[in-house]
Amino acid sequence: MRFTLFFFASDSSADNPYELLLEAARFADRHGFAAVWTPERHFGRFGGAFANPALTSAALATITERIELRSGSLISPLHDVIRIAEEWSMVDRLSGGRVAISFGSGWNANDFVFFPERYGRRQEVMYEQIAALRRLWRGEAITRDAPSGPATVSVYPRPVQAELPVWVTTSGSVDTYRSAARIGANVLTHMIMQDHAQLAERIRVYRDEREAAGLSATGGIVSLMLHTFVGASDASVREIVRPSFREYLRSAVKLEVAAGRSAGTVSGGLRLADDEIPPDLVEEILDMTFDRYYQNASCMGALDTAHASVKRFEAAGVDEIACLIDFGVAPRVVLEALDYLRQLKERFDS
Repeated sequence: MRFTLFFFASDSSADNPYELLLEAARFADRHGFAAVWTPERHFGRFGGAFANPALTSAALATITERIELRSGSLISPLHDVIRIAEEWSMVDRLSGGRVAISFGSGWNANDFVFFPERYGRRQEVMYEQIAALRRLWRGEAITRDAPSGPATVSVYPRPVQAELPVWVTTSGSVDTYRSAARIGANVLTHMIMQDHAQLAERIRVYRDEREAAGLSATGGIVSLMLHTFVGASDASVREIVRPSFREYLRSAVKLEVAAGRSAGTVSGGLRLADDEIPPDLVEEILDMTFDRYYQNASCMGALDTAHASVKRFEAAGVDEIACLIDFGVAPRVVLEALDYLRQLKERFDS
């Protein structure tokens, strides 16, 4: 089992929303973590500090030496694929060949102010872009229309890596597990719309689909994002994380509601009715959701508790834990607790 750090929800209104990212990345680089993931989020306080994972990865490339720098996720339909290739090739050069991209098709309709015509076929566009990016990365040319007529372009600077490591992000759709397997991509997923049994079954489908496609069944990587905080005791960790995580969940619900009202679709492709939720019911839902995550869908608690949680996910077929550490706990507190996470990682190193 490998361990990585995952960022998503830094408060973009904070004085320095990148303090935790930079210091935690340095720590992870020193202590043998496999990767740092940074997302793409737009137009909101929740996650809005991360508007471009190529930029955050470029910054991390200058302060780290060994750790892989991954997008988690790049919403590729919001971009021209040639620009994606140029930007990430530059970061690959800056980092000495340490970049990887997890692709997402997007779900928030308001994000598609960049390319509104792509929203309806965003998943198809994403897979077309993955194929095109792989060709560009290998040095092949693409022909586009220019003012003077057709122009054939290649990407410079050339990347260090001969092949770009690719993940596909899924909220749990079994079809996405299958399509990722067929193109030889790794998978980045989470527990928001899956339980342990569903996760294990979908990983089995992913392995079987890889084998059917003529690929090694065990060759792909399944990375699981988990909200993570490891500390001195279960009681102290629960006391630290509960207020922040409940507010994190509240922000996530508000984002989903806003997305649903703009296009009727929320993350995972689900439909959302345009109804107000009574305030007292919201608080009850937050309490229930916190308990569910804390007990069954996170990596939170004392060292032994977190170890047992990771072992359950390992048994389900997970290869990597993507530890989401920025869900509202004060950066100083998170940084002070990282040594417990290091100890957890080292239990699985041998």
